[in-house]
Amino acid sequence: MSRRTFWGRQCSPPSLPVETALPGRFTPWANGRTAELFAGRRAPHPAAADVIPSLLAFSLDRPPETADIFLTIDDHRSRRRQFHQARSRGTFSMTAGRGFMNPIAIARWLAREVDALVFRPPTACTYNPLIYARRPHEAYLKRYARQGAETLLLGMNPGPWGMAQTGVPFGEVEHVREFLGITARVDQPAQVHPKRPIEGFDCMRSEVSGRRLWGWVKDRFGSPDAFSKEFLVANYCPLVFMEASGRNRTPDKLPAGEREQLFQLCDEALRRLVRWCGPKRVIGVGSFAAGRARAALGESGLPILSILHPSPASPAANRGWVPQVERQLRSHGIHLPQSPSTRPPRRGAVRTRDES
Repeated sequence: MSRRTFWGRQCSPPSLPVETALPGRFTPWANGRTAELFAGRRAPHPAAADVIPSLLAFSLDRPPETADIFLTIDDHRSRRRQFHQARSRGTFSMTAGRGFMNPIAIARWLAREVDALVFRPPTACTYNPLIYARRPHEAYLKRYARQGAETLLLGMNPGPWGMAQTGVPFGEVEHVREFLGITARVDQPAQVHPKRPIEGFDCMRSEVSGRRLWGWVKDRFGSPDAFSKEFLVANYCPLVFMEASGRNRTPDKLPAGEREQLFQLCDEALRRLVRWCGPKRVIGVGSFAAGRARAALGESGLPILSILHPSPASPAANRGWVPQVERQLRSHGIHLPQSPSTRPPRRGAVRTRDES
C-alpha cells in the first residue's frame, strides 16, 4: 500500500452540509485537496472510509495551534482496532494518540463539546466564554501556559464578573488588562441573561475572587511571567450557569445526569492539559476543584492538593485569604519568592528620593 497522509482542520466547509461532516466537526483533506469522504462520495483512497473512527482518536501526531490532525494510512487498521477495543472496554481516551493537544487545541475541543450539552431548569441560561471570549482566552494561554510549570492551580468554573467577561480564569477585568496585559474583543453569547450582561473589558464590576488571586500574584511575584514559570491557572469547567433570577448556579448543583455528561468532558480536558503541562502537582482552588482533580487524575499518581477558595462567600477567605493560602502552599512544599516590595535594592542600584 502506498504511503499517503490525510489531515483535517477544525471547520466544516460551506460546500458540505453540516449533517455530513465528521463527528466533532473535523473535515478531512487529502494531499491539499478536499477528500469527499461523506455520504458515499468519491474518496481519494479505498481505505479512507475506515479511517474516520480512528482519525479523531489516534492521529494527534502534530498539534499546532491550528489543531491540525494527521494520520498515515499505513497504520490506520491497527489504530482502528485499538480504538474499538478501548471503546468496548470503556477505557477510550482522546489522549491515546502518539502526540497530544496543546492548551489552545484542548480549549477549542472542550468548548465545542460542552456547547452541545443541554441543561434544563432551574438552569435557565449558560455562558461558554471559551467561544465568545475566545480571543482573550487564547491570548492568555499563548502567553502564560508553559510546559514544565510545576503547579497547576485549578478553579471550579467562571464567575459572572471574571472569566465570563474576560475569558481568563479568575479574570477580574482590571488585573487582566493592567497586570496580565491582555485586552481583546469579546463577543456576545448566543443567549444573554438580562441580569448578567456580557460587557467584556468595559465591565465595571469587579470579581472579588479574581482580584484576590491575581492581586496576590502581583504582590508576591511582581510579574505574570515570573509567576507563569512555576504556576498555571485554569478552570475545571468552562461554563457559567444561571437560574432565571440571575442567581449563579455551580456545577455541583446540577442534576446527576447533566453532571455526569459535563464532568466526563471536563475530566478528559483536564487529563489532556496535565499531559501537556507535566506539573509536579495539581492544587484545587477550593474543595470542589480538588475533588474533581482526584476523580480525573487519581490513577496518575500525581499529588492532588487544595487551598482555600478566595470567594467572598467563604467566611474563612474574608478573614485574610492571602496569609492563609501562603501557609497552605508552604505546607505543600511550595517555595514562594520574597515579595518585590520587601526585597532589598540590588547593589549599585540608585535609590530615588521617595525610597530614601
